[in-house]
Amino acid sequence: MKVTVIGAGNMGSAFVKQLVRAGHQVSVTARDAAKAAQVAANNPGAQAVATAGSAAGADAIVLATAYADAAGALAAVGDLQGKVVIDITNPLTADYMGLTLGHSTSAAEEIAKAAPGAEIVKGFNTVFAQVLAEGADFGHGQKVSVFVASDSTRAKQTATALADSIGFDVVDAGGLKNARYLEPLGGLNIYFGYGAGQGTSIAPSWIRKA
Repeated sequence: MKVTVIGAGNMGSAFVKQLVRAGHQVSVTARDAAKAAQVAANNPGAQAVATAGSAAGADAIVLATAYADAAGALAAVGDLQGKVVIDITNPLTADYMGLTLGHSTSAAEEIAKAAPGAEIVKGFNTVFAQVLAEGADFGHGQKVSVFVASDSTRAKQTATALADSIGFDVVDAGGLKNARYLEPLGGLNIYFGYGAGQGTSIAPSWIRKA
């Protein structure tokens, strides 16, 4: 699959690493072109590309920016009509211990409004960069869950295929409005990791009784 990753921070870098390893054709772009080039250099097979026009030809776009930068980042990559965009953001407060949106909307829904031609799917927002970079297998038969929520069947199928290809256990979380539940779950995970001092080798998972 051809995937464009927007963002060269910890999450963007982890996505590039895992997607290249899984055999996808990966492009990375970022506001800081030098950081994007370094991420590509660290992951042979990936390529750093200019932001303008980087949506062209992509089967999926991974939005790996902060929520505050999301709308601008999407506007910069070109025509998004019919493009699948995987939104991994959480609308965090400055101290990372709270959310700026909730109850009646979500980051994913606001991003969908800002990019009306795109097919938005929420996913990976409950996964720390360290977990993504190291892989989904926690041992003892435990695999990290990725929750996907979208109003687009195609977007959900695309995100599921990507998550499957890099080893995650995918949980269908319904329509995009259910990002209102997933983003607080992401916030809770961040609290456990940083506020409660559990570190970033943790992740919420959905357990099914046999």
